[in-house]
Amino acid sequence: MKTWRVNDVMTTAVVTVSQDTPYRDVVDLLVRNRFSAVPVVDEFQRVTGVVSEADLLRKIEYAGSEEPRMFDGRRRRGERVKASARTAADLMSTPPVTVPASTSVPAAARVMDGEGVKRLPVVDDLGRLIGIVSRGDLLKVHLRPDDEILADVQAGVLRPFLADDIERVHVAVDDGVVTFTGRVDRWSTTDIAGRLTRQIAGVVDVVDQLEYDYDDSTVLGTGIAYGIA
Repeated sequence: MKTWRVNDVMTTAVVTVSQDTPYRDVVDLLVRNRFSAVPVVDEFQRVTGVVSEADLLRKIEYAGSEEPRMFDGRRRRGERVKASARTAADLMSTPPVTVPASTSVPAAARVMDGEGVKRLPVVDDLGRLIGIVSRGDLLKVHLRPDDEILADVQAGVLRPFLADDIERVHVAVDDGVVTFTGRVDRWSTTDIAGRLTRQIAGVVDVVDQLEYDYDDSTVLGTGIAYGIA
């Protein structure tokens, strides 16, 4: 069963700017390409920061505002600096939030959510930019055909974990929803099948209609008992 990673869905043709790119050129780049942010790289293609629409809007937000006050917080002082910025070096947010190409798709989604960003630069072991992944890119896993998902369920769930019951179990996939029907020997088999299936890229939901001969839920407890997180 394949684990989908960032390098399976990322865009490799990445538009970047250098630290000395002028403010108006950055604005033009984002507007023209309908980007929400752009990576800033040095001469070795290492990501030094990211300029977002929010960074650029500081110039509008603080246009004509009064001079900084002594009691301005660190965040507000930083925003005022960006309001007077002329180049990407002064505009960019640092340190940049990046991910390695080997990052799993779920892990990348958690990083985006935790950091509140829409795009993540993808870097190699030396920190050099090799791609970029957006929220839309991560959603590509849900465009997988049903037959591919079914093949993963059969290879990654049925054969290794339900081998003894495989003749009594039927699996169907419709628009990413996986439905199990049939009968197995015990409850824990249905539990592990559902847990593993939900980890397959492109699965929208799992409908468990499996019946079982023996309820071992009180004996085994949760999936930790058989090594499933």
